[in-house]
Amino acid sequence: VQLQASGGGLAQVGDSLRLSCVASGSIFSVFRGENMGWYRQPPGKERELIAGITSGGDITYLDSVKGRFTISRDNSKKTVYLRMNNLKPEDTAVYYCNAYSRSGTTVWSWGQGTQVTVSS
Repeated sequence: VQLQASGGGLAQVGDSLRLSCVASGSIFSVFRGENMGWYRQPPGKERELIAGITSGGDITYLDSVKGRFTISRDNSKKTVYLRMNNLKPEDTAVYYCNAYSRSGTTVWSWGQGTQVTVSS
């Protein structure tokens, strides 16, 4: 499976961005059965899970993005989305998606992320 995130860019404080991440090389049923998450890695820091959506549609968010970010998925397109509103400078990071297991372990190899830079 290959993962390709897109939609990042340079934003101002308070702006919105919509990220997309497409999984390719997998069959349809593999994607729809996986829990999918958005991760981010700020400069000099570890990568962390910020939003997750299970195969059944249950959604969780890291507290720092709750109320501002919305995760969704389209299984027919093997795509997961992240709508980011009211962006803050601390949202600056490289954003990635991946599937994750119940234990939190990522399932697939990391793909190319997309850079989000928020300037004040």
